[in-house]
Amino acid sequence: MEKTTPGPVATETRVRFVDVLSDDGTRIRAWTNDPDGTFEGPTVVLCNGLGTNPWAWPALLEPDCGVRVVSRNHRGTGGSARPTDTDRVGITEFVEDGLSVMDHFGVDTAVLMGWSMGVNTMFELALRHPERVSGLFAVCGVPGNTFATMLGPLHLPHWAARIATVSLSRVMKLSGRALTPIASRLPIGPRTMGVLGHTGLMFQQADPELSARAFRELLHTPIEWYFHLAIKTSEHARLAERHQRAGLLRGGHL
Repeated sequence: MEKTTPGPVATETRVRFVDVLSDDGTRIRAWTNDPDGTFEGPTVVLCNGLGTNPWAWPALLEPDCGVRVVSRNHRGTGGSARPTDTDRVGITEFVEDGLSVMDHFGVDTAVLMGWSMGVNTMFELALRHPERVSGLFAVCGVPGNTFATMLGPLHLPHWAARIATVSLSRVMKLSGRALTPIASRLPIGPRTMGVLGHTGLMFQQADPELSARAFRELLHTPIEWYFHLAIKTSEHARLAERHQRAGLLRGGHL
């Protein structure tokens, strides 16, 4: 008998959304895979990839996944509000949001899992509040200066990769208002995800229906806002560089 995979309707009951206020009063849409509070496994705080949502992690939505996950959607995406000061969308603010979500769910300490830009958030939170962190698990990301590590297959120097990717982000931000109405109306379904899985742009998905939902949700974020977030997060330097500068400052050399 062919095994079927659950669609969005089935997984809807396994995700609960709740609004949480961050330190600066911004309303953050938080979520958990344990809506009934019955999971006995450890709690993992997910620092998600920029602009992504619960549907990007189908394995974590399975009732027997073994861990309680708490997470949130980034400012201005997935139901989270934009801050009054639209420049408050960097890694520092993402750390504040993460702590607010942990406090809301009563999580004193937890393992942090970061994906992509969320790896920056994860390491920054651990650096600033080590007492709240019991472990780190990084997926496809680096602790700072992420844009310099993109375009790796092209073997560009880090400085050149950073210039190229930040410049592209600025172009996308400027053209976003024209592109968003088109992107938000693209027909994205399991068949589309299957095609993408054969292009090399992404791997084959275990649950194409959920993957399609994750992609649709992402495309509903205005492109100009998404790349505004990207540009602000690109300002986050490598932890090693910041430690070195801090040491020089303490030593009176700068």
